[in-house]
Amino acid sequence: MRVLYVTSECYPMVKTGGLADVSAALPPALNAAGADVRLLLPGYPAVLNSLQNLHEVGDLITDLPGCDRAQLCIGRTADGVLAYALKAPSLYDRPGNPYLGPDGKDWADNALRFAALAWVAAGFAAEKSYDPWWRPDILHGHDWQAALIPAYLTLRPDRFAGPFRPGTVLTIHNIAYQGLFGPWMMGDLGLPSSSFRVDGVEYYGNISFLKAGCFYADRLTTVSPTYANEIQTAEHGTGLQGLLASRSDVLTGILNGVDYAVWDPATDPHLPARYTPDDLGGKDACKADLQSAFGLDRRPDAPLAAVVSRLTWHKGLDLVLEAAGQWVSWGGQLVVLGSGDASSEAGFRQLAQWHPQSIGVRIGYDEPLSHRIQAGADLFLVPSRSEPCGLTQLYALKYGTLPLVRRTGGLADTVIDANPAASADGSATGFQFVNATGQELVWALRRAMSVYRKPDRWQAMQRRAMTRDFGWHGPAEEYMELYRGLGER
Repeated sequence: MRVLYVTSECYPMVKTGGLADVSAALPPALNAAGADVRLLLPGYPAVLNSLQNLHEVGDLITDLPGCDRAQLCIGRTADGVLAYALKAPSLYDRPGNPYLGPDGKDWADNALRFAALAWVAAGFAAEKSYDPWWRPDILHGHDWQAALIPAYLTLRPDRFAGPFRPGTVLTIHNIAYQGLFGPWMMGDLGLPSSSFRVDGVEYYGNISFLKAGCFYADRLTTVSPTYANEIQTAEHGTGLQGLLASRSDVLTGILNGVDYAVWDPATDPHLPARYTPDDLGGKDACKADLQSAFGLDRRPDAPLAAVVSRLTWHKGLDLVLEAAGQWVSWGGQLVVLGSGDASSEAGFRQLAQWHPQSIGVRIGYDEPLSHRIQAGADLFLVPSRSEPCGLTQLYALKYGTLPLVRRTGGLADTVIDANPAASADGSATGFQFVNATGQELVWALRRAMSVYRKPDRWQAMQRRAMTRDFGWHGPAEEYMELYRGLGER
């Protein structure tokens, strides 16, 4: 099964979010499951400088402005996965963030930059494929940046008809990002004007790349079963709920996985001590290290909660601001690592000033410190209002840091609440709350505090959490089954 995996990010070459982590981990897992996966990436400087043994496959001819002098190159990632890079300096030879200019605003030509990526992906299906030595069975695009692939195959048979039409898959990592552009772009994007309609690429008077992909792709996936259901509702569907509900028969939720070569307390090089489910002793040393790092009182009996997140309303961090005082009054401690809204940052700084022995805050992001937080904390807070999958709660499970999450998206699918039934049958791995209010978070914290004061029960939950398997093998097999189904259509 030959799969072209089309993405705008791949760690460590370029990363703004979880898409990069998935793009780094899923292709090797698919190859291990028997697929022949190749990446297609924009030719950002970091990509061209990182791929090993990079060489040109050939020149490209497209109908898109800015991509008339481009080359298709191929090399290997550090993990050995073959990767194509679309070398188009006028589109991608820019420093910094892949989507934003130095002023923090979207690049004005983002529509063309990512239409070109989809155009080249679709070109692998044409009579004269862009790589004459390799033709994919599946074109798998990720998020709005690759969502025009199935639209081009359907709407432009004059350019992309070939001996065999590959199956198309679109994965929605976050439906809030749709790739919206003005209707005057239709011609430059190579889309026929007849497709600017409700049953096409039109979305409330604009072009929506993501809607185009949702409408024309053979199969749709998103990153958790619960999120797949949520995006068919008005609350979470951002205007696409009707389309997605009408295509529910081809929509699947497949959880993201964790790279346990990176996230494992038994081997993590960032930790002052290592530990396993059978020997949790090292976690005490990690807690003392974390308390010292944030200038907190070194109290081994104090339940230490943690946040590693963007500090935004969407992530529910206003709820943490509301509940933190109550948590501290019960003897708890809190560490926070992240950046985001100025008001949220100021709120957490103020809390740290009011409670310097109990609350520590670092504004920014620090990868080694995030590992130390996962290992040193007792409780990990993820109170998101919406969370397609979430990875930090999966890391927390592996590190025996019990997640306390809001019941939404992948959080609902991965954390088993310590309710009476789950506590009785021994399946609980964390704590959930339902409504996005500070009071509900306080109640959930109270439940967590109650269990924490019973060390035998807490440690049993820790060991259970640490032995749950959220590696990439299972998700890779689910994608392979999806691909095989497309091959049999």
